[in-house]
Amino acid sequence: MTETADRDPEFAFELRVCRWAERAWHPDGPRPAFVARQLGTRDRRWDTVVVEVDPDAFAARRALSTDGFDSDLLRVVRHAPADWQWYRDAIPEPDFPWRHVVPAVHRAAGRGVVEKRRGSRNRVEYRQTAPYPEWVERIVAIENKPDLDASAARALADQLEHDVERGLADEVWVATEATGDRVEPALLEDLPVEVGILSLDDDGTMDVLWHPSTLTPDPDDARRRLVLAERAYDRGWRSYVDTMRPDCRHFELARRAMALVPRCAAKDCFQSQRECAHSCSAFEPEPPAWRMNGWPIEGGPGKGLRELLRARRERERERMEPSE
Repeated sequence: MTETADRDPEFAFELRVCRWAERAWHPDGPRPAFVARQLGTRDRRWDTVVVEVDPDAFAARRALSTDGFDSDLLRVVRHAPADWQWYRDAIPEPDFPWRHVVPAVHRAAGRGVVEKRRGSRNRVEYRQTAPYPEWVERIVAIENKPDLDASAARALADQLEHDVERGLADEVWVATEATGDRVEPALLEDLPVEVGILSLDDDGTMDVLWHPSTLTPDPDDARRRLVLAERAYDRGWRSYVDTMRPDCRHFELARRAMALVPRCAAKDCFQSQRECAHSCSAFEPEPPAWRMNGWPIEGGPGKGLRELLRARRERERERMEPSE
């Protein structure tokens, strides 16, 4: 690979940070957590989100469903009563018409996470199959800037100030590429003092350059934070493959330190989701023979890569549960 191609684009760096966090979170000592990427609210999107969990409660959450709950489903499942009850008596009144809640009750029942029936006066009643656990301990946001020069720091400073003032996350960090300088350039940039700074080496080792302050989330944001955690649980950080073309004959997963990073053999580089798209001029579908040569009949290497990433996500989820 050429010297230019060997340098990590921001997307590849982001995946390396996610893999480090999955393996070694927290910098102050091991904490059970899972990682997602490109999540946030309507006003702010974070590169990496780390959700710290209570292992026993997390096991109960996984037992309830291996898929995440969207905002509507979460409202239904979280407030599901132990005994049969009219849904309007069980769920706090929403800020939108009640008729939009009923489809969520039906969806939850269809997924087996609640039970429903027609009660008196033909009302929709429902009850829980298991209580929704309080499984989220903390939410941590990480911004990834491999090359944190002065202009990048200025552009990032306002966003980080917003994160600190908003207090939706419990901690905010910036991760940057290690330069090997006696004083890492990130320490010299004008970033909020409440924000921690991490430095990632080529071998996947992360050093703490600056420790963050612990923020105090607004109690009124409890539901918003839980919705964010559910989205993180559902997507993880390997879901990038869903918007790329692993069915291309040039698509590879190359090892970069401890992470598997998408690489394009045609362009000899680590690609991004924007580059690896249907509009790519170098796209070539997998030859039909590949799908018959040791791979499942219903798919070729591309499907195998999807399954590999899915299996790794599930393995990491299992690792967080308490041992017997």
